[in-house]
Amino acid sequence: MRETFSVHDIASRFDVTEHTVLSWINSGELRAVNVGRRAGMKKPRWRITRAALEAFERLRSVTPPRSKVKRRKCQDVIEFYK
Repeated sequence: MRETFSVHDIASRFDVTEHTVLSWINSGELRAVNVGRRAGMKKPRWRITRAALEAFERLRSVTPPRSKVKRRKCQDVIEFYK
């Protein structure tokens, strides 16, 4: 299995556009390494590591809702009308 993934790989894995993956990278939700920055290159080439992808999936996984704590009714009732 591969250790790094491209933006295109992640987009096809989650069935989203490459623009969406780039926005996840820019917002910090998905960590990526820029391997394309050299002198004269304008576009970054992002690579996502397996660890970063697993962390991203854990953050976006569905967790069951917390159980609600039921309030107890007050047992000390003062009766004003008798």
